[in-house]
Amino acid sequence: MERVRDVSELPKAHLHLHFTGSMRPATVLELADKYGVRLPEALTEALTSGEPPKLRATDERGWFRFQRLYDAARSCLREPEDIRRLVREAAEEDVRDGSGWLEIQVDPTSYAPRLGGLIPALEIILDAVETTSRETGLGMRVLVAANRMKHPLDARTLARLAVRYADKGVVGFGLSNDERRGMARDFDRAFNIAREGGLLSAPHGGELAGPSSVRDCLDDLDANRIGHGVRAADDPRLLKRLADRQVTCEVCPASNVALGVYEKHEDVPLRKLFEAGVPMALGADDPLLFGSRLAAQYEIARQHHGFSDAELAELARQSVRASAAPEDMKAKLLAGVDDWLSHPAS
Repeated sequence: MERVRDVSELPKAHLHLHFTGSMRPATVLELADKYGVRLPEALTEALTSGEPPKLRATDERGWFRFQRLYDAARSCLREPEDIRRLVREAAEEDVRDGSGWLEIQVDPTSYAPRLGGLIPALEIILDAVETTSRETGLGMRVLVAANRMKHPLDARTLARLAVRYADKGVVGFGLSNDERRGMARDFDRAFNIAREGGLLSAPHGGELAGPSSVRDCLDDLDANRIGHGVRAADDPRLLKRLADRQVTCEVCPASNVALGVYEKHEDVPLRKLFEAGVPMALGADDPLLFGSRLAAQYEIARQHHGFSDAELAELARQSVRASAAPEDMKAKLLAGVDDWLSHPAS
């Protein structure tokens, strides 16, 4: 058997992790018990068994079911101490998986009602991120994401708020939820506000919808990165455009299969994107519901797509280059990748 290096020791950046979806299953169960939250049976079974719930979000009903489970988990976050715990545990999991830089994605409006409003909610999150980063040594920042299912005016409010906190831990602006709802162009003004304020543009696209969704993110939102982007593999010209512009796709292999975007791991077009020269940053998306964290995504690339250690190292480099990490942090992580590769496999 060929000897391989431990991917959990490979330095990398994590650029696609949702806030609630980063929670540990035991934490959700404990908080649900604490606050008397009745979780859906499917979620409770998944959290206690360790088996992800069976989800297929390729139709409206399936997406609604996924969102219902996600919202139930989010309802367990009620106090600032819950936010601090989530951030700390997400960081601990990332450090365990070799991450040196994490950009965690959050829509603060989802937590505002229980945390005293939109501004207090974001400040609590940012304070938790700053404290956790200092105490764990993990570089950590926040990407504020608007919701496609809400009015574009809400997105503009969020963009202005994100820019206001650009020097306090916010590094990017995103657009999440079902990309089949809400045209990208409806949110162009929000993204203009964010870009003019110095934030990265990182909307979701090319997951539940096809290549046109990725093109819209490029044309209408001037995306620096695409959340997912895998459906670009269906269009060779679009692949070339992404490669030429070096727009990074935040690919989440386990999520793609769990949500039914692809039937099996081998169908996720990792190899196709890689060989086309499209930069990728592997991400765990929502490990709470999909059952695997960051290092597992690299194992999927190795086991199901035949990525060598040298290619895995290049994926790690691509994640670092696409991050908003300071240049000295990038240099440190890139040197760590070279060091990982230079040591013989055991």
